[in-house]
Amino acid sequence: MSPKIAFVEGRAHDGMAARYLYLTRHAEASSDESELTDAGRRQAALLGERLRGVPLAAIHHGPLARAEQTARLIAERLDGVSCRPCEAAGDYLPHLPAREELPTQAADAWLAFLDRFTGEERERGPGLAAAALAEFTGPVAGDEPRHELVVTHNFLAGWLVRAALDAPRWRWLGINHANAAMTVIRYTPDRPPAVLLFNDTGHLPAELRWTGFPAELHV
Repeated sequence: MSPKIAFVEGRAHDGMAARYLYLTRHAEASSDESELTDAGRRQAALLGERLRGVPLAAIHHGPLARAEQTARLIAERLDGVSCRPCEAAGDYLPHLPAREELPTQAADAWLAFLDRFTGEERERGPGLAAAALAEFTGPVAGDEPRHELVVTHNFLAGWLVRAALDAPRWRWLGINHANAAMTVIRYTPDRPPAVLLFNDTGHLPAELRWTGFPAELHV
């Protein structure tokens, strides 16, 4: 039986209530990233089963096929939860660090990695990252807690976890998320964000865990 996600409702405070952000990286994609693999479709279905019983208000997903297909397969296991495409949930570079921001021992490797992206990709990402923070994080207006799922990509998952921990902006680098793993972040009006769960693959059988990670990190 898949493990269920337990949560504690946040108290309303000054007209604001808790937001629970359920965050996942899309399921495993084909080599050309045009669709999910058979394993990816299984991952998405199992994640949907795990989320049954969570009172999700919406599933937000990036515009690329692998995120859209993952969101749709999850939604098929839920009752009446709508999928909402969102550019801010997409695949982009959330922050381009200057050399002086980075640890000396990692600067050359990370800057070389970032240099592989086009000028357009490097320019559009920070604005989308700011939009993602505005759209998906922080407490919500009203008296009732809100639960939302964002189906996204590795970079944005790292960016949102980094922000929840109040880490430096460059620190989205090196935060890796497995395909169809689950992260949960709670935002309440009376305390800092809390990462309740990170990169959990307990709903996946061993052969479907840790895809999207380097081979040496498959455990």
